[in-house]
Amino acid sequence: MTSTADTLREVISRSAKGRLRLGVNAMRPTVTFGLWGSGTDVNIEMIQYAESLGYDSVWTAEGFGTDAFTPLAYIAACTSRIRLGTSVLQLVARTPTTTAQTAATLDLLSGGRVVLGIGASAAPLVESWHAQPYRKPVARTREFLDVFNQVLRRQGNVEHHGEFYDIPYRGDDGTGTGVPVKLMFRPKRPHIPIYLAAMSPNNLRLAFEKCDGLMPPIYSPERESAIVGPWFDQADELVALRAAQGLSTESIDLATFVPVVEGDDVQACRDKMKPFLSFWLGGLGDRTQNFYNRLACDFGYEGPATDIARLFHQGKRKEAAALVPDALIDEIALCGPRDRIAERLEVWRDSLVSDMILVGATKEIITLMADLAL
Repeated sequence: MTSTADTLREVISRSAKGRLRLGVNAMRPTVTFGLWGSGTDVNIEMIQYAESLGYDSVWTAEGFGTDAFTPLAYIAACTSRIRLGTSVLQLVARTPTTTAQTAATLDLLSGGRVVLGIGASAAPLVESWHAQPYRKPVARTREFLDVFNQVLRRQGNVEHHGEFYDIPYRGDDGTGTGVPVKLMFRPKRPHIPIYLAAMSPNNLRLAFEKCDGLMPPIYSPERESAIVGPWFDQADELVALRAAQGLSTESIDLATFVPVVEGDDVQACRDKMKPFLSFWLGGLGDRTQNFYNRLACDFGYEGPATDIARLFHQGKRKEAAALVPDALIDEIALCGPRDRIAERLEVWRDSLVSDMILVGATKEIITLMADLAL
């Protein structure tokens, strides 16, 4: 009889491990196609080149700079096969009805190529940019998913009355004229795949329960139990919940961001990664809650992660970057000459990761990874 652990391991595995996904990130200085927030155009020729090599998907992010959907519409018009993903869409930025409306429109225009990576984002961004309190992110995400799927299914008028979304609006300060309605056009697909950017235990459970994939922003193929291990004992329950919602009980994608820096000097390649990682460990969250930092602690780097966050919040960013452990970089990124990257890639092939979203994907990196993995 198959054990519970084996059941979940099968659910979160895919036969095509290591399938490449092309990362496009408009938020950070390690972006693949330029600093869009500073006015640089998207490099459509590079995306077309990746598509010609057989890359599975291209992804766009959003933060304080470019939004995620608009570049994908442009990319969709200039490509024919490559899938179009958001990594990640901030669910607080749009109502779930608007998100479903936009995603369904892009999916229709692109011939069914959309996959949505969504996330609750971080408190500083939500409260600085979206003028909303950052509270109960998992409960809000659960409601968001319920409404989003209602819209796409078009099995009736959309109605949802929860803590975060009241559709149609019934508040005392409204006009009382709102009535349940549904999407006016029939979507290309009644279900658009959703990957949840998940790191906290409750959010990971939600991903396993209601989504097509989970998207931990940082991942160590050598410490997988830090992310997926807690759910082995709940595998049978989660499989049953997925079946009740019509989701696959045979596979769930595990997509993660994998920075790649190629060069003869391994240490120099690591050093290029350190400011990027210190921002994740120190800047993506407040002083009490940073899921990136917590995950690094779970990986065994509690001391450096704590010191990096402290220095970052003191404004000592260079000092914070210097404390990023080389060992952590080696676990979550691919650095060094071609032979070393090829050797480390085997560890990723043997992991539960199905999709590698490449960060720092220059044309040379795109070519290298195609040679090694495609």
